[in-house]
Amino acid sequence: MKTLLLAFALFFGAFSAVYSQSTTKADTPKIYDPTANAQQDIQRAVAQAQKEGKHVLLQLGGNWCVWCLRFHTLTTTDTTLNRILTDNYVVLRVNYSPENKNEETLARLGYPQRFGFPVFVVLDEKGNRLHTQNSAYLEEGKGHSPKLVADFLQSWSPKALDPKSYLPKKSK
Repeated sequence: MKTLLLAFALFFGAFSAVYSQSTTKADTPKIYDPTANAQQDIQRAVAQAQKEGKHVLLQLGGNWCVWCLRFHTLTTTDTTLNRILTDNYVVLRVNYSPENKNEETLARLGYPQRFGFPVFVVLDEKGNRLHTQNSAYLEEGKGHSPKLVADFLQSWSPKALDPKSYLPKKSK
C-alpha cells in the first residue's frame, strides 16, 4: 500500500509540475519579437526620438526572461513610471534568445549582455549610446524598485542631460 501511495504521489507531483510549466509558458506575454530586425527597429526608434525630442530606451532581453517580463509589467502598470517613459523615451525591446541573439547589434552597443538580462541601453536622439544600465542595481525583492527605476529613467532623460537645465536662473 505504501508503494502504491508513493507511486501515486510521485506521479501527481510530476504531472502538477508539467501542467504548471505548460500553463505558465502559454500565459507568458510575448513582448519580444525574435524575428524583428533590431538594427532597422533601432534606426526607426532613433528617428522617432529625434522628431519628438526624446531619447531611446532599449530593453534587451527575451520572452524567456522573468525579470524582463517583470520590468515590462512594472513600467506599464505604474502610472508614474509609465509617464516618465512616455514623456522622455521611445522604448524598444530588443530580443536576445536562441532564435535570435542579435549579436551584431549587441556588439555595436558595446556588449551590454555582459550584465545579464534585462539590460538597458539609453541612446540619444542621434543614436549615440549614452549609458548601459545593469538592471541588478534596480532590483528590490522579486522585482524592480519603482523608485530606483524612476531615478534611473530621470537621470538619463533629455532634460537631465540638457546643459540649459543647469544654468543659473536669472532674477527679475
